[in-house]
Amino acid sequence: MNDPESIAVDISFLEDGVLLAPKGEIDLSRSPALRQTITRVQEDRPRRLVIDLSGVPYMDSSGVATLIEAMRTAQESDGQLIICGLQDKVRSIFEIARLDMVFTIAETCEEAVST
Repeated sequence: MNDPESIAVDISFLEDGVLLAPKGEIDLSRSPALRQTITRVQEDRPRRLVIDLSGVPYMDSSGVATLIEAMRTAQESDGQLIICGLQDKVRSIFEIARLDMVFTIAETCEEAVST
């Protein structure tokens, strides 16, 4: 994908929700595209939205803000947002901002899907 403002996102359907797996860095230029994908998926009000970040080596504050917005949307519709597969750099952002206490974070995608 050569467009610096787009991001590849694999979408899989679960028994009770949706699994999104973005690929690549999530920064100020790419977070709007991710937000658009998440918004489109949340229109169907899935009971559970799992976001697999194992393919995301870097995320800035705009990416974090996108996930916070998605979490709020999920809560408003009595759904759940689970993030999983955080690489070390991304995990440290969540830990420094103490967002690891706010988000439901699973170590692996398998764990998140079976929760």
